[in-house]
Amino acid sequence: MWLVFALLSALFAALTSILAKIGIDGVNSNLATAVRTMVVVFMAWGMVFLTHAQNGIWEIGRKSWIFLILSGLATGASWLCYYRALQLGEVSKVVPVDKLSVVITLVLAFVILREEFTVRAVLGCLLIGAGTLVMVL
Repeated sequence: MWLVFALLSALFAALTSILAKIGIDGVNSNLATAVRTMVVVFMAWGMVFLTHAQNGIWEIGRKSWIFLILSGLATGASWLCYYRALQLGEVSKVVPVDKLSVVITLVLAFVILREEFTVRAVLGCLLIGAGTLVMVL
């Protein structure tokens, strides 16, 4: 089931880039990010209440709070940079560079989370990096 959700995530991420590029025309990139973020906040809390998960907030431990907040800060920084890049550049160039996050994530998963770094993962990272160069240059 994770694959279905991952594929849907990729589809929605692709739509996000196209819709954002159209919507950001003539709008300050920070303001556009704030508008997008408000929509995401309402959607996320809507799902929490729809699935009756709101009482779980009291069960979140200190460590989880810290890392969820740090993750939120990283997401915010990513979105602010992404929207500015979209405003300044072409979607067909911004998105491949943004997807280098896959390579960076795999390296960080190996270093920080001690996940296995297989030959297949190294090859995939190299191919993503090479593909990004081909698309951007």
